[in-house]
Amino acid sequence: MDNKNIVIIGAGYAGVHAAKKLAKKYKKDDRVTITLIDRHSYHTMMTELHEVAAHRVEPNAIQYDLRKLFNRTKVKLVTDNVTKVDHEKKIVTTEHGSFPYDYLILGMGGEPNDFGTPGVKEHGFTLWSWEDAVKLREHIEKTVHQAAMEHNDEKRRTMLTFAVCGSGFTGVEMVGELLEWKERLAKDNKLDPEDITLYLVEAAPTILNMLDRKDADKAEKYMVKKGIKILKNSPIVEVKADRVVLKSGEEIPTHTLIWTAGVKANSDTKDYGMSQARAGRLKVNEYMEAEDLKNVYVVGDLAYFEEAEGKPTPQIVEAAEQTAMTAAKSIIAEISGGEKQPYQGKYHGFMVSIGARYGVANLSGLRLSGWLAILMKHLVNLYYFFGIRSGYYMFQYIMHEFFHIKDKRNIFRNFTNRYGNVLWSFPLRLFVGGFWLVEAGAKIWGESTWKEAISSWSKVPTLFDGLGEDSWLVGSTVRMPFDWLQTTTSGASESASATATEWATPILSHMPGWFEWIMQIMLPNADMAVFMQKMMVFIELGIGLAILGGLFTWLASAASAGFLVVFTLSAMLGWDKVWALPASIALMNGSGRTLGLDYWVVPFLQAKLGRAWYGKERAIYKDK
Repeated sequence: MDNKNIVIIGAGYAGVHAAKKLAKKYKKDDRVTITLIDRHSYHTMMTELHEVAAHRVEPNAIQYDLRKLFNRTKVKLVTDNVTKVDHEKKIVTTEHGSFPYDYLILGMGGEPNDFGTPGVKEHGFTLWSWEDAVKLREHIEKTVHQAAMEHNDEKRRTMLTFAVCGSGFTGVEMVGELLEWKERLAKDNKLDPEDITLYLVEAAPTILNMLDRKDADKAEKYMVKKGIKILKNSPIVEVKADRVVLKSGEEIPTHTLIWTAGVKANSDTKDYGMSQARAGRLKVNEYMEAEDLKNVYVVGDLAYFEEAEGKPTPQIVEAAEQTAMTAAKSIIAEISGGEKQPYQGKYHGFMVSIGARYGVANLSGLRLSGWLAILMKHLVNLYYFFGIRSGYYMFQYIMHEFFHIKDKRNIFRNFTNRYGNVLWSFPLRLFVGGFWLVEAGAKIWGESTWKEAISSWSKVPTLFDGLGEDSWLVGSTVRMPFDWLQTTTSGASESASATATEWATPILSHMPGWFEWIMQIMLPNADMAVFMQKMMVFIELGIGLAILGGLFTWLASAASAGFLVVFTLSAMLGWDKVWALPASIALMNGSGRTLGLDYWVVPFLQAKLGRAWYGKERAIYKDK
């Protein structure tokens, strides 16, 4: 076999999959070279652009460096713009070089289609690239900030109105992200979230027309319930700087029109001299080979192949991956021999997210909505990384989507939020809370009764038989091993013996003089000591329950650490329990906000008490 050069243009979903497949097949064959050309040095996860545009994740979260994707493979990476494809000479020319090919794969994808609507290019925003997402995000943040300072009410409302044109996946997911982001936008700019208005504008009589009506209606009902204004049968005929004009003559005053209404083939291909179909897509046969051209393959959104009459391959990720596999296998058959395999689209369903916490999905007849639909979307995305063999970016996806999140914009809300590093302290919280419950239990029932009851599961019911004689709640015996108290009460020798056993091998052999002086002031006699030790039982029980339940955890953990210091200085704390002191300090990092009641209680109290004390914040004050 002669040397073969395979050139792939476009590092989108299809291009990456084709390169991965070919690189694996010819990993040890030096006669085959594979070159991947893209104008960027990274692959963009296009299905998550709305997350960047609405500030759920940072821009680098959906940007995957090609060197990391193709590390230790034979794929040669070229970052450049393709300027010409010469099919006769079989040469791809870029701004800075040229690349001969024996087999060519075109996978440059599509671009927004404004259908010639006036003003879209000048005043609208698209969402079809990483740059689009970043530009839109910056515009929204800037516009809301400026609106907060605007005194003219009408202009202010216009600036705080956002319209999304198109109710496909991209449009619905974008307006869903804006729905969740507006809370943060309002808070950061001292606005009321109700000041921000969201429109979803659709020319057709129904929305989400790639779903069946049952699933689409669920999505629509959710959006309407959340306050999104949905306009159907409302084609946009013109976009102006400060408003959108509908065919009906109605106008939507807005400075932000996000156009997601259509897709057409990448305009770079118009000079490639290839047969085009609807929306500029390039015609291919069942092997993804370009019409009238030998050894040129087209994949992804760019390819036009009718699976049934009048029904071309859908412009979705699954189709992009499958067309890429078909093209790669066709090239392998050409080089290595064998039969080509015709394209057979196998689509497992559709899913759409409306923000980070709600979605609808139909997966081969399995209908999901809400939490489960979003979970399934994450699993599908994780499977994608498995498909392109990138453990690194699979890990990064998990971190960005489940841990590096704010404002509860995740199916797990803030429970997995890593910014406070509190999730990993949850097991420690259970141990410290349990430690105090055990300490309180031993004092409530008495050391002997407690030890017998917890020695086996079968003996736990004996706790219902009543308190033991050595319970701290029974009688007037001083249980604390302080000399000045033991000499003033009966049963001193028995008590001292019991407490000596209870606090075996103390950290300090005796109390420091200064601390003993303080304790003598606090506990001058047996009556006060008996009262305090009974109070101590309930304090320990309260600390344990508070830490275990994550309620006022900072205060409970501080109290835990404080009492352990007191017990240490009192020569009552043994080495076996000293671990609880640094553990209590560690829990003062807000650990109750993950899987604890502080998740709800603390923000509620902060909001209510802050509002009651300081009043409501406003971007513009007009006191008279």
